[in-house]
Amino acid sequence: MARFRPAPVAVLALLAVIIPVAAYASSGPVSGGDDITTILVALAVILLGAKLGGSLASRLKQPAVLGELLFGVLLGNLALVGLRWTEGFSQLGALGTLAQLGVILLLFQIGLEANLADMMRVGLSALLVAMLGVIGPFLLGWGVGIWFYPHAPIYMHLFLGAILSATSVGITARVLKDLGRLDTDEAHVILGAAVIDDILGLVVLAVVSGMIRGAESGSSVSSAAVLWLIIKAVLFLGGAILAGRYVYPWLFRVADYLRVRGMLLISALAVCFLASFVAAKAGLAPIVGAFAAGLVLDDAYFRDPKRHGRERLEELLEPLAFFLVPVFFVKMGMDVDLSAFATGGVIWFALVLTLAAILGKQLSALGVVTRKKGSISRWIVGFGMIPRGEVGLIFASIGATLSVAGEAVVSPAIYSAVVVMVMLTTLVTPALLAWSFRRHLS
Repeated sequence: MARFRPAPVAVLALLAVIIPVAAYASSGPVSGGDDITTILVALAVILLGAKLGGSLASRLKQPAVLGELLFGVLLGNLALVGLRWTEGFSQLGALGTLAQLGVILLLFQIGLEANLADMMRVGLSALLVAMLGVIGPFLLGWGVGIWFYPHAPIYMHLFLGAILSATSVGITARVLKDLGRLDTDEAHVILGAAVIDDILGLVVLAVVSGMIRGAESGSSVSSAAVLWLIIKAVLFLGGAILAGRYVYPWLFRVADYLRVRGMLLISALAVCFLASFVAAKAGLAPIVGAFAAGLVLDDAYFRDPKRHGRERLEELLEPLAFFLVPVFFVKMGMDVDLSAFATGGVIWFALVLTLAAILGKQLSALGVVTRKKGSISRWIVGFGMIPRGEVGLIFASIGATLSVAGEAVVSPAIYSAVVVMVMLTTLVTPALLAWSFRRHLS
């Protein structure tokens, strides 16, 4: 007989009490204003629901992010079943700000998990897999956009391609860890390629976003302007790497000299936020700066046990991440409008977009080059590149804030389809990887 585990039941019971009490206290639909009591209620429901959804997803052998997304979708569509008291949550300005801080912190963490030296040692396979993993999905996403929305601005088609070019480092690493395959050659290629893929994807995002902003302002976008955007992205990443080698160590030595409790965490967050600010001022997405800061801080200073004892920056960041990152995912789920699927066209668009997302990453497996035939499974590499996860959502959320001629580049219907694509690619990856590893090792 299965052992009874009361913890999930307790959380569910607590949530079942919180929601009715909050509904009663609100006495109707929650206002979109930034009243502190409304924000407190929203955060209580969102954080508890995110943790519950993540726990249930983990028990089903799925990434926790999937449960957080699904809870957000549920919370944002309660009005469809007559419960309207949470309608104002998605309009809370403070909630949106916390979600943006969450995504910046998330990319900072992803950068910290990556190791620049390891990336350089992964080899030619990772680089080719990453390049094909951006080019293939980008072209397929562009084509799907033209097929379903032939009269939409070309910028929407380009942005769909940018969204499909992403790969989720966090989800891929989590799946490989759960399978106990992090030490395999396939895992080294997948993770190295996924990190390079994200850098290339961020460059694509910067270029496409810059083109859209230029079109909205009425200025023409020349090939020279696009080239300048690419150069700025490369220069920024290169500058961040140089700063990590020569500037940040000096900065943290000064901070360490002050001997103030918590200075390590505060200094790192300051670097993250300043790098995000500089990236934004350079015309790039703030998450580019956050990722670059994490990438270089990983090796810059924090590996010296004499200065910082046993504390690791990743561990210090966890409590803050537990608070802010789920807010982002739930908020992204809340922005999904299920009523958009009332028409069959949106459903078909979501399914075809998902198919394009899966097939596009299989093209990346052609980039695997090895001296010994069959030593690395191309199937495993291709399947490992499938999940879009948080990176795809980040790209979609940025597209929702951009517009051309007053029309959003990523409309609510397209955004909802993208979220479905993210969920489906996240769902199929664990099963496909487990099957392909069993097949390769048999």
